[in-house]
Amino acid sequence: MNKQFKLFFIMLFFINNVGFSQSDFDKALKSGEIIINGLSILKSSKTETKTSNPKIVENVCIKNKLAEKITFSMVGKDDQDNVVKKEMVIQKDGKECIFELPKGIYTYEIILPNKEIYKKGEYKFIEDTTITVKAE
Repeated sequence: MNKQFKLFFIMLFFINNVGFSQSDFDKALKSGEIIINGLSILKSSKTETKTSNPKIVENVCIKNKLAEKITFSMVGKDDQDNVVKKEMVIQKDGKECIFELPKGIYTYEIILPNKEIYKKGEYKFIEDTTITVKAE
């Protein structure tokens, strides 16, 4: 009788634990489903809010592959004839970016640390661009 009581108690304990673990498992699945649905909603709303402006270039990046730092400066005009001037110092093997630049034609200069003009020219920015400055 004592042996049957122990067996009954062990089975009752085991069934009870299995029942609780299933409910915890169900809760975990439901929580995971809610989290994934929430993340997918956030992701879709983020992509919907990002609209491109036809008058703006999202980013223009300059990479420096020269043996020393450079200063990259550019001057242009936006569609309302306002002067747009940007200047940045780019370290050796570095990269710098300008975000939301008005589309247009810009005059640029690449200036070395000794104030010598390394390169000069014009560039028409109409889309995202990466310019790499290398030794000639």
